[in-house]
Amino acid sequence: MRNFRELEIWQDAIELVKAVYALIEQLPESEKFGLKPQMSRCAISIPANIAEGCSRDSQKDFVRFLQISLGSAFELETHLIISSDLSFFELDTDLLADIHKLQKRINALIKYSKTNY
Repeated sequence: MRNFRELEIWQDAIELVKAVYALIEQLPESEKFGLKPQMSRCAISIPANIAEGCSRDSQKDFVRFLQISLGSAFELETHLIISSDLSFFELDTDLLADIHKLQKRINALIKYSKTNY
């Protein structure tokens, strides 16, 4: 069993969740049941799946949860782009860069972990 708290990608994902929660407060009330819950769920899914994967006994299971986490990161990016395109807020380029960096790091961990099946 791995200690997820020691993984920098998990720590960075937690910081991302905080940034997303601050940002989604800018969404209009009409998105109370639309983009708001979708964005919060996929943001939370990133560190949650990293943590859950760390509890798994096999490297293959760990990789599977990392893949789910990566998918959630891409989903979050898509929701941010849609929100910006709908003029709900201006897309924060720093936040987007943080997401891209996290996506690359999760992908690198997936590749590394696959070599250790």
